[in-house]
Amino acid sequence: MSRKQITGIGPAPRTGADDSGCPILHVDMDAFFASVELLERPELRGRPVIVGSPAGRGVVLSATYEARAHGVHSAMPMSRARRLCPQAVIIPPSHGKYSEVSKGVMEIFHAITPLVEPIASDEAFLDVGGARRRLGPPAAIAAMIKEQVLERYGITCSVGVAASKFVAKLASKQCKPDGLLVVPADEVVAFLHPLPVSALWGVGERTEQSLVRLGIRTVGDLARVPPGTLQRELGQAVGGHLAALAWGRDERPVTAHVPDKSIGNEETFAADVDDPDVIRRELLRLSERVAARMRKGGHVGRTVSVKLRRADFTTITRSRTLREPTDVAQVIYATACELYQAAGLERVRLRLVGVRMENLRPAEEATRQLSLGERETGWREAEQAMDKAIRRFGPDAVVPASLVRGKLDEIET
Repeated sequence: MSRKQITGIGPAPRTGADDSGCPILHVDMDAFFASVELLERPELRGRPVIVGSPAGRGVVLSATYEARAHGVHSAMPMSRARRLCPQAVIIPPSHGKYSEVSKGVMEIFHAITPLVEPIASDEAFLDVGGARRRLGPPAAIAAMIKEQVLERYGITCSVGVAASKFVAKLASKQCKPDGLLVVPADEVVAFLHPLPVSALWGVGERTEQSLVRLGIRTVGDLARVPPGTLQRELGQAVGGHLAALAWGRDERPVTAHVPDKSIGNEETFAADVDDPDVIRRELLRLSERVAARMRKGGHVGRTVSVKLRRADFTTITRSRTLREPTDVAQVIYATACELYQAAGLERVRLRLVGVRMENLRPAEEATRQLSLGERETGWREAEQAMDKAIRRFGPDAVVPASLVRGKLDEIET
């Protein structure tokens, strides 16, 4: 497939590429957090820049392409990123700025089509099939999006244009940074088959190893394997899913206003922790945050999940489904503590803990049924009162006593 430069430094569609069967766009901001930071620090352009905690031990949130050239990538531990690129400038994150720009970018998308499916703060799928008569063919709409994002916010994005979400996302990745790539409907197979099999959604490290053992290294290799063989080797669902993707078959529509499937928070400690009291305090803090976010969004959930990462980066998750859905922090916290204890890690050094609520539903659809003789605890009403105080006086207006004691202990040490 030939490509031609349209804007920036990324590849784009060849002149006259047939986009008539390509209503799906995947728009992905380029190094989003880092790009927003460089708006205020233009003197750092052209240098390796990493967004993450300068002193903490968290992970890389974003990295410029100059840093990526040294092997740095998102979600990499900051300690490793510093070793790979010691000359990088490290900037602590400013999430408020990113949210503001993200909101503005999404407004650009919604001005084009109501069929916008955000999948992160910096990327979304758009179905522009209904906008063609008003705005022109999909490739022209993609170019207009790139121009508007650059003009309004001074940052670049890459856009994949294709007949399906799967291929559009692969196209945007292929043309980064600052590119625009159309994959015509009749060239999907030619585009897919040379790619490594790891490019397919659902192929993680273990699945890739299984495929390599079968001599399957490219998407084309996989496409030539009978679906029945893949299903025997990988399971009915995974085998069938990959067999379809290898030929570009992805029937999922762009779905606007996708509801939250889960709400969670996690924290990386400044130093590994093996004190159960400290772990439980952090579980309480995280449970409070998760519950507050659920109440703010009008959600309740039934499944509590905890994430426990050991000092050697081994990650363990445990979950439990409750009898009734809840948005009460004390219920979430009590369950999280039980899961932590059941994991058998009470004297194991941990570097990260997380709490997540899953199986969400709108709060107005959930009814609370008391068992015979059961009394209301009053926790929900108390936490709703805390929400009001926090909205009026700030995030530290009301906190559980154990968290206050934890802060005092930190000061004393």
